[in-house]
Amino acid sequence: MFTNQDIMELRKKTGAGVADCKKALTECNGDMEKAVDFLREKGIATAAKKASRIAAEGVVLAKVEGKTGALVEVNCETDFVAKGSQYLDFVAGVAEYVVNNDVQTIEELVAAKNEETVNATAKIGEKIAIRRFAKYTASNGLIESYIHMGGKVGVLVEVEGCDCPIAKELAHDVALQIAAAKPLYLVADEVPADVVEHEKEILLAQIKNDPKLASKPEMVINKMVEGKINKYYDENCLLRQAFVKDPSLTIEKLVKDCGVKMGKEISIKRFTRFEMGEGLEKRNDDFAAEVEAQMKK
Repeated sequence: MFTNQDIMELRKKTGAGVADCKKALTECNGDMEKAVDFLREKGIATAAKKASRIAAEGVVLAKVEGKTGALVEVNCETDFVAKGSQYLDFVAGVAEYVVNNDVQTIEELVAAKNEETVNATAKIGEKIAIRRFAKYTASNGLIESYIHMGGKVGVLVEVEGCDCPIAKELAHDVALQIAAAKPLYLVADEVPADVVEHEKEILLAQIKNDPKLASKPEMVINKMVEGKINKYYDENCLLRQAFVKDPSLTIEKLVKDCGVKMGKEISIKRFTRFEMGEGLEKRNDDFAAEVEAQMKK
């Protein structure tokens, strides 16, 4: 039904004890996602975001030219290679290609760079994989990027309404915020209804499993849930987050104050945050054999 490795993975995701993880997997017939919810409902795992395993190596890199910016993630197999000049030159070439070409999908990008990818794989001796990208072009504003920890985290953000130095400084602060605070959405309206309902179900189950709370009137319980949902928005929606440099300000207030200072209406239009390797696990493929097979083709 499940293995010791599954237990350890669930423990890593939730911080719960081995015995609790084993019980959760047993109750949920080995379903990892249901087991996470089971632990959260019992109050054993309290994290609102499920941390994905980050096992792949590589870098996230950004390139901005004028009004256009790109953010790319390219994976390799070892941290040693990820720091090498040949690999970094290849990644820089991918970012430059995205900025200067009309590429819409990751499939198009992979196909366009296929020959170079095969050659890089052969030279470097590890599998190189272009995983994902984001590309923004600002029509009335500017694009800002930020790379943290040598390519472990990358951010691309578009500010609309102005491209002056004050707006540039704002965009930089917002990019730092996104890197540090990990927002999932720009505003609360972007949060999918099913995500909100799922959070409510978890919260209601937590209350039900707490004897001190379960006996409270329904109106009180509903207000508690509403308060928790608002906290979820505050933590996960960029404009509602507290500014990391000054927690007395929200990002929404920071943007408004900046607009007042310039006498213009400005806004954060969109953003992308990549964390290198999120959701990936290291593979045990024989990469040398794979490279040889590709070269024969």
